[in-house]
Amino acid sequence: MKINAQVTIRAELKDVFEAFSDLEKVEERISGIKKIEILNASAQMQVGTKWRETRVIFGKEATEEMWVTELMKNESYVVEAESHGTHYRSTYTFKEAEDGILVKMIFEGTPLTFTSKLMSVMMIFFAGSTRKLLEKDMKDLKDLLEEK
Repeated sequence: MKINAQVTIRAELKDVFEAFSDLEKVEERISGIKKIEILNASAQMQVGTKWRETRVIFGKEATEEMWVTELMKNESYVVEAESHGTHYRSTYTFKEAEDGILVKMIFEGTPLTFTSKLMSVMMIFFAGSTRKLLEKDMKDLKDLLEEK
């Protein structure tokens, strides 16, 4: 499964990157996230930062452990997780564009077990809902940054 989402934000690149990568304030900024618990390091993202994130997905609370595997300040970062036999990878890129900062996100899920491979067929039906959830997260940050 691979889902692409993007948003253009009228703000400074450093402000956009900081808003997307500041775990300390994420609960206030993204309506779908209910709780963040930093498991190591600081709330400012860096390679190796690990946290537990609780959010509402399809009407139910779900908690997942996530960690940063790549980070190039003001350019990109990668967050990974494993859950229910699937490896997830979210790649965020930040580029200056004519009308603001273009933020692109690629969300990928790779099944690791036989059961998760079978379930991945079902995930096709949830791809649209998952894209909307990811776009809502990005819109929350866009609204915050553009109202400054």
